[in-house]
Amino acid sequence: MPRKPRVDMVGYYHIVNRGVEQRVIYLDNEDHETFLEILCTGCQLYKVQLHAYVLMSNHYHLLIETKDENLSRFMKHLNASYAIYFNKKYKRSGHLWQGRFRSWFVTDEAYLYTLVGYIENNPLKAKMVKQLGEYPYSSYRSFSEEVESIACLKNSFIFDAFKTKEERKEFLQCSVDEHLLDEIKKASNLVVTSIKDKKLDFKKLTKMFANIDNIAKRNKMVLKAYELGYSQYEIAKVLDFSQAYINRIIKKQRVVGGD
Repeated sequence: MPRKPRVDMVGYYHIVNRGVEQRVIYLDNEDHETFLEILCTGCQLYKVQLHAYVLMSNHYHLLIETKDENLSRFMKHLNASYAIYFNKKYKRSGHLWQGRFRSWFVTDEAYLYTLVGYIENNPLKAKMVKQLGEYPYSSYRSFSEEVESIACLKNSFIFDAFKTKEERKEFLQCSVDEHLLDEIKKASNLVVTSIKDKKLDFKKLTKMFANIDNIAKRNKMVLKAYELGYSQYEIAKVLDFSQAYINRIIKKQRVVGGD
């Protein structure tokens, strides 16, 4: 059966690619650094923004944002360039990657934020480290300001969404609702829609919280406002909370079903 053509659209994508036969694709620090250099070169060439990443031993995860309909060309540059480098260095031939890369179009803000946490928590889930900051090959240490960000990560939306390193660390260390991630991922295969700025009434959002007199009601309203389309940033601004705190409220309210 012929494979389905890949659809390139402007927007956010979760990208995963694995080594052929699950083989290791990064053998030393130079390999990791070279991959990231190629990644940043590709981002510049194809006007792609990197928002988060993790390089595992035999695969990688990327959260990127395309400005043009050129995802396939960008990924061809990344995978082909690294394969040439790797094969030459280790005197090997043949395919480095296990078929085509996998991609999921990010359909909403809930997916976007859950996805960042999922990507960063990969090393912990694989029991490669005991704490996130111990793993050197992900965007976490840039977000926590332990190292300087690589060039193509410096404009990640995470830096705007969470203004301080403490807020970013708090957000990234929250437990990831993988059930929610799976459900949203399934939906993304059925509904293709980009994240768009919603022209919602900010004054109306403020009024929603005006007469709330207890925490339980407030938390329910936070989830309601979020489901109406207001961003976590807008809700946090109205309530004068950190965006990380709003994110935690939304996660907890989803677990209890808003009750």
